[in-house]
Amino acid sequence: MVAGLALASPLALAGEPASGLLTPDNHTVILIDHQPQMAFATRSHSIEEVRNNVTALAKSARAFDVPTILTTVAEKSFSGPLFPELKAVFPDQQPIDRTTMNTWEDDRVTDKVSQFKKNKIVIAALWTEVCGVGPVLSAIEEGYDVYFVTDASGGVSKEAHDMAVQRMIQAGAKPITWLQYLLELQRDWARTGTYQEVTDIAKQHAGGYGLGLIYATEMFNAKEGQ
Repeated sequence: MVAGLALASPLALAGEPASGLLTPDNHTVILIDHQPQMAFATRSHSIEEVRNNVTALAKSARAFDVPTILTTVAEKSFSGPLFPELKAVFPDQQPIDRTTMNTWEDDRVTDKVSQFKKNKIVIAALWTEVCGVGPVLSAIEEGYDVYFVTDASGGVSKEAHDMAVQRMIQAGAKPITWLQYLLELQRDWARTGTYQEVTDIAKQHAGGYGLGLIYATEMFNAKEGQ
């Protein structure tokens, strides 16, 4: 031990969550370019997988009232409309349609981010190597703590996606998945206010885990954490 430096007792720190964890009130979500033309060329994940996962991510943000920005690129002239399932999650929100490949270069987006006053940003995008990398690196340089949802995003090849994720990690971004995001926000099954919506999202979108929840509920009336 360094002279004069007292080590904190592990017991004194018990129960304190890490500052790097996401909470419902410490971040903004940005969903970028989940549109048909972008999905057609996505090869790192299946279109079905991306649609399922980004919808689950959007529902997760809505369940915890997280500020969420929807944005598209060249909606009318090239890329087509936002996935209809995302519109259904946020029916009253008009996506910000851009000309810029880098979302961060559109003032309407960055103005909204500033208005929300959150120091963490969660991003998912098509494609990872273009529309994901641009805003992630830009936000990090401006001092934001950025998390990238790898399975609600996709690239034109697995290599393109993977290399882009590596580049973002090297710059300081944190890679997460949509289910990790959902459960990180819930974190305690005693939080009954969001319990039902969280488990409903998992049942609809979380594959085998969701099926397990359905089975346990129907067969034993079991609940998480009880």
